[in-house]
Amino acid sequence: MSQPRFSANINTFNACADRYVLAGYGERLSTDELISAATKVPGLTGVEVVGLWHVNDDNVEQIRRQIGDAGLEVTCVTPDIWASGKWGWGSFASNDPQIRRDAIHEVKKSMEWAKQLNCQVVDLWFGQDGYDYPFQADYLSAWDRIIEGTIECAEHLPEINLVIEYKPKEPRTHCFVGTVGKTLLLLERVDKANVGAMIDVGHALMAYESAAESAALLQYFGDKLYYMHFNDNWRLWDDDMTVGSIHTVEMLELLYWLDRMNYNGWYALDIFPYRENGIRAAAESIAWIQGLHGLLDRMGRDSIASVIASGDALEASAMIRKALLGV
Repeated sequence: MSQPRFSANINTFNACADRYVLAGYGERLSTDELISAATKVPGLTGVEVVGLWHVNDDNVEQIRRQIGDAGLEVTCVTPDIWASGKWGWGSFASNDPQIRRDAIHEVKKSMEWAKQLNCQVVDLWFGQDGYDYPFQADYLSAWDRIIEGTIECAEHLPEINLVIEYKPKEPRTHCFVGTVGKTLLLLERVDKANVGAMIDVGHALMAYESAAESAALLQYFGDKLYYMHFNDNWRLWDDDMTVGSIHTVEMLELLYWLDRMNYNGWYALDIFPYRENGIRAAAESIAWIQGLHGLLDRMGRDSIASVIASGDALEASAMIRKALLGV
């Protein structure tokens, strides 16, 4: 079993805004300052960047050198097809053919930047592709457009992996690609080796999924788990809290299954510490994952597998109680 490699969305270290405090709770940092902040997190060796926010045609080589000189790798590039008003009625699924072309163009550009940054992963999050009201969406046409657009992007640079990041809601009240099941259907229709899935733990929680089961399903149906985002929330909303802060036992189970499936992708943090210090929040999240990995070692994978095979919920409860409380 290889040791986890840790990455973080570089926005972890910036002031985080909400819909009440638009400027964010803290100081806005430049990309240079964000890279510097990432180097202060023990165990962090990778960062994620957002296309046009942190990287563009003019600065891509500069960013590659800066991040490399800082001893970090770029682990994911996320195209911005959700944070501008032009995407408000959809990106890949928009009714406007020019908007669809623009969205596909942004993804292709992010794939090109990823290649220049020696990064293998581009995150496809269709956050604005969905609906808010009854009778607002043509569900069938929307899925046709998402499938066709994803195939076009996949064929643009087959050496770059696209990872589908599903989420039930926000910014739309209903996102088309909202669950692990819908993601698997999309992957089946796209049928490209360089298109897989990401599990964002908080999104799985919002969808009332067990992230461990979702990870197992993505492996079972084609070995399609290419990337992970770690965070936590109260299930009602995408709070992006520090790892293990709420659903500790479910996180323990997820880590067990990632090991059991020999997941060797990045353990990336996608947290938004609105009022907390980002460096401390990232360090705490990594410490939780490392600590829970150590707990699995002490519990013993064979013993855990035996309890799972028994299907005995109380035996599982006793195993977790003894591991966590020592009684």
